[in-house]
This record gives sequence, C-alpha cells and structure tokens, in this order.
Amino acid sequence: MSCYTLTKIDRSELGKYRTMTTQKTYLVISALGEDHPGLVNSLSRTILEQGCNIEDSRMTVLGGEFAAILLVEGKWNTLAKVENVLPELERSLGMTITSKRTGERPRNTDKVPYGVDVVAMDHPGIVNTLAGFFADRKINIEDMSTSTYAAAHTGTPMFAVHMTVGIPASTHIATLREEFMDHCDGLNLDAVLEPLKI
Repeated sequence: MSCYTLTKIDRSELGKYRTMTTQKTYLVISALGEDHPGLVNSLSRTILEQGCNIEDSRMTVLGGEFAAILLVEGKWNTLAKVENVLPELERSLGMTITSKRTGERPRNTDKVPYGVDVVAMDHPGIVNTLAGFFADRKINIEDMSTSTYAAAHTGTPMFAVHMTVGIPASTHIATLREEFMDHCDGLNLDAVLEPLKI
C-alpha cells in the first residue's frame, strides 16, 4: 500500500514538473524616452540578440515622448540575458526602462470579448466615466486606446476611445448594452458595444 502511495505522489509531482517546463516564460518591458528615429530598431535588435522574441507589443508617441510596452518570450536564461543588458540599453538610448517577469495569461472561458467604441466632443472625464461604468459591473477592461482629432469642416476638438472588455458569460448582454447606451446618451457620447470577431 505504501509503495502504491509513493508511486502516486511521484507521478503527481512529475505532472507538475512537466506543466512547469512546458509553460512559456515572459518578460514585460516598459520603455519611455524622448522620441527619435531608431528606437524600435534598437529595442528589437537587443531582444533578438539575446535569443528572445517579441510576442506582443504596444508602441506610440505621446507628446514628444516615445512609449513602448513589450511582451518578450524566451527561456529563463535568455530572458536573464535581456534583463542584464537593459541598464546599458537604458543609458545608450536615454530612456527609462523597467522590466518584470510574468507567465502565460490564464485562459478565461467564462468571459466574452466585446469591443467598445466611443466618440465625443473632447472634454475632461470621458475615460473615467467609461471606466467607472464597467468597474461598477465587475467587467474588466483588457485593452484601451484613445486619441484626439479635429472634426472635419468645423475643426471641433474630438475624442475617440476604443477598448476591449471581457464580459462574463452570465451577463445579460441586451440589458448591459441598453444600460451602456443610456449612460453614454446622458453624457452626449456616441457609442457602440459589439462582440469581437475572433
């Protein structure tokens, strides 16, 4: 009986070990600095030279600053190489660079991805009121981008928001959409809430 128990424990531990070794390992890198040509080239080349790969990224120019968030995939030792070269890269590029290890994102099958698009005359508080609407309903904002532009013909300052939210599968979508549209109408926001095509 004791031999059987020992074998069972060993197999269980072996399964955990296999799961650990097959999971991807990641490094999230955040970089911020004055914009100038060649920043993306330098960042991507450094990561490639250490034997790693950029799996996901967001890069943009905000004001006069270049901002990047990179999800870098690699083995533990190659990610360590990236971590080791970041201080020198930070000095050479004149950027503020931070990093943090992370793992694979858990698959959440009880959330349905929806896209949200909102356009309105620019005024303070639009992002906050949208974030509050979803936070009050325990709906997670998974991705968001905003921009300002001048309306055609009139030149009126406009504000646009695009976000992806994860809506729990148990949510009554028709009710949520009605509440969202009423919320936006009350604030003079033109809005759309639609399922994302995957």
